[in-house]
Amino acid sequence: MTRVKHVATETAYDGAEETGGLVFHPLDQFIVKPLFGDGPVHWYTPTNVTLWLAIAVLCIAALFIWGTRNRSTIPGRGQSVAELMYGFTHKMVEDITGKEGLKYFPYIMTLFMFILFANYLGLIPMSFSTTSHIAATAVLGFGVFFAVTILGFVLNGPSFLKLFWMSEAPLFLRPIIAVIEIISYFVRPVSHSVRLAGNITAGHAVIKVFAAFAALAAVSPLSVLAITAIYGLEILVCGIQAYVFTILTCVYLKDALHPAH
Repeated sequence: MTRVKHVATETAYDGAEETGGLVFHPLDQFIVKPLFGDGPVHWYTPTNVTLWLAIAVLCIAALFIWGTRNRSTIPGRGQSVAELMYGFTHKMVEDITGKEGLKYFPYIMTLFMFILFANYLGLIPMSFSTTSHIAATAVLGFGVFFAVTILGFVLNGPSFLKLFWMSEAPLFLRPIIAVIEIISYFVRPVSHSVRLAGNITAGHAVIKVFAAFAALAAVSPLSVLAITAIYGLEILVCGIQAYVFTILTCVYLKDALHPAH
């Protein structure tokens, strides 16, 4: 499939050169490619996705291990960043889920840091944005969904189903509301993962489109300004999307801990 895409791209490019047109492919930056050679991609093949996932993990480890190796009362820059991330996430978990949710703080902290670093690493020129792929974000989203659902039944048993039954509503509306609640519950992992991948993909694609127009002298100054503005917006979006994913995880965890409306 990847080879077919490359052939189609080269054919379109050659045709554009013959007609003097401008051709760009903003989604080519999301193609999964092998790190070594140009063969097919199997589940065991090291790819650009594998590389940048590993870099994200190494950066997180460097921040919390190397950055805090010389802990002191007056923290250095690395220790300050690590403590800020820790305190921010800890407060988020405690505020939303209560004291009962703090035992699950390591899992939520891991999610937040991984998504945050993966998002920002994708902004480096010539890098690969791993969170632009639904395959990566779906693993995170469905992982949260299954973990929270299993936890809800383990902690509450059949009482977890109270999450779908709004006892405060009029009796004739309760079955209708229950159906809506069940549908919205099972849509959670889809919206959770698609929201993250969609926002990251859209931003990178728009930047690539304006970068293609930068080759035209007549509009290159406007294109450069547009790229700068969108890049600045993407810096904000990367942080917000990591925050949104994490805060929704905390909300779903709260439902598992306290399922009654």
